[in-house]
Amino acid sequence: MTGPPRDWDKELADIDKLITSSPPPVPGGKMIPAAPRGAPPAPASRREALGGWSRVLLAAATGVAVSFWPYAHTCGLGLWLYLGVAGTVVVAGTWGMLASWRRRLGLAHVVALVVTLWGLGLVAAQLLPRMGYARDAATWSCP
Repeated sequence: MTGPPRDWDKELADIDKLITSSPPPVPGGKMIPAAPRGAPPAPASRREALGGWSRVLLAAATGVAVSFWPYAHTCGLGLWLYLGVAGTVVVAGTWGMLASWRRRLGLAHVVALVVTLWGLGLVAAQLLPRMGYARDAATWSCP
């Protein structure tokens, strides 16, 4: 296959023009405008930032409140309620992480990550002794 040499620069320039002239398709058939390459994401508006921070602070308040749990949670119904609230801390922290990630709130994301890890630690502190991973074994039900 011999023939005239191809001008790769010209062909690639044509391809670049086609790519930049049409917006990329998204699922659902809707078209979105193409963003310039290397453009930073748009900063969150005040309302979006307030919404993201409110989710993160709500999760943090729940995590702090669990530290002052006033009821016995060594076995039985008290244990199950405590695990439910500790699981809620994990869910709330994850909710805050997702909200802060979408809104590009770096500090809020770090706080939400710490809250999520705190909730996972609370759950692990109750589950691991009951599953045999601790020196002192604990029971699920009260004697």
